[in-house]
Amino acid sequence: MDQNIPQVIQTVPLQYYVFFATALFSIGVLGVLTRRNAIIIFMSVELMLNAVNVLLVAFSAFRSDPNGQVFVFFIMAVAAAEVAVGLAIIVMIYRNIQSTDVNLLSRLKF
Repeated sequence: MDQNIPQVIQTVPLQYYVFFATALFSIGVLGVLTRRNAIIIFMSVELMLNAVNVLLVAFSAFRSDPNGQVFVFFIMAVAAAEVAVGLAIIVMIYRNIQSTDVNLLSRLKF
């Protein structure tokens, strides 16, 4: 194996990270497509973001290039802002219609 790759990273093959991230992303997509609760959908989107972050860090570590890890840092910063705005929207929806069911959002029309 390459000497630039840390020993801890060398113990787990890259394919395992890809399979793990694929499973996480698939669970997230399944959650977005099948759930009706806005909070569960929101958590599923975050799960998909974390799957992408796992892949970026794994490829970055295997290539011994810190650019992927820096990119993950910025993705996490944007995700934190998304969480703040998204939860605020979900709270306002709950205050208006007393439910977080996304099928009831048609009540918010004019």
